[in-house]
Formats: sequence, C-alpha cells, structure tokens
Amino acid sequence: MPLIHQALCAQCGGCVGVCPEDALTLRFKELRLDQARCTECNLCVALCPVDAIDPVKPFTTG
Repeated sequence: MPLIHQALCAQCGGCVGVCPEDALTLRFKELRLDQARCTECNLCVALCPVDAIDPVKPFTTG
C-alpha cells in the first residue's frame, strides 16, 4: 500500500485525478487513501511532483 507523507503533500490533487479506483481523496487539507479500493498501481506515486507518496512493498523473507 502506498504511504502518504502529509507534511510533504502540496495538496495539488493530481494523484486524486489519476487514480483509476478513486482510492484517494483530498479533504480538509489531508490526502486520504482508501486501502480497500487501492490496487497498488502506483500511478499516484509516479505523478506526485513532491514525492509525498511512497510505494510500500511488503517485507519478504528468503
């Protein structure tokens, strides 16, 4: 699941518009992610101009 760094977010809303699953919302100056809707496509990560969204991958062993 992507990790949002609120302190870095410029609140431009670009990620909200690019998300094909409508998993991101910008409300009250805070970017929110609906984890149930997110498919981890990382379009939001690629689009963010201030790198406020990190693609977080699960830890694997082996």
